[in-house]
Amino acid sequence: MHVYAFGSICRGEIDYGSDIDLLAIVERFAPELDPAKFSIYSYSRIETLWHDGNPFAWHLATEAKLLFSSTGDDFLKSLDKPNRYSQAARDCQKFQRLFRGARMALETGTKSPVFELSTIFLAVRNFATCYALGQQSVCEFSRSSPLRLGAKSLTMSDNAFSILEDSRILSTRGHGTMIEKDEVASVLKEANAINRWMDKLLKEV
Repeated sequence: MHVYAFGSICRGEIDYGSDIDLLAIVERFAPELDPAKFSIYSYSRIETLWHDGNPFAWHLATEAKLLFSSTGDDFLKSLDKPNRYSQAARDCQKFQRLFRGARMALETGTKSPVFELSTIFLAVRNFATCYALGQQSVCEFSRSSPLRLGAKSLTMSDNAFSILEDSRILSTRGHGTMIEKDEVASVLKEANAINRWMDKLLKEV
């Protein structure tokens, strides 16, 4: 078994909304590992992600830190770099569809606005991450990835982006205050700009 930390704790980006991301790589089913606390992968699955150049493989290769090794070696380091990521267009289109679905749900009066705002945050962040890796060969996995693309960054008010971040934390961890209707409205005012940004970057990939 190999156990790694990854994510914001390894990037030095800890704040009130951070948690500790843990990866466990195992040979076979390990009932002692709580899937609520660990992302659990088999060795063969990790090797496939490396072969495919999957963004998660690049995420781990870039920032994962070994915490425990039952064999004394560093399994991820032994894999060297993942192959080149070649599915940016497909993945960016997928996240644009996710964004559009959540936007429509908000505009038609969903009963779960926090969930839909959280989904928009996930879609925008992952869209930016996939674009950066595929088009710029840059590993950008932070929560602020849409704002860290240089001239290609998303132009969005700090307040609206913070609402999306807060919604993600509230939806996934139950931490924070409820999102008000005027906050939902402020994000929807920026929806057209988000969609144009996605359309523009998709033309490049």
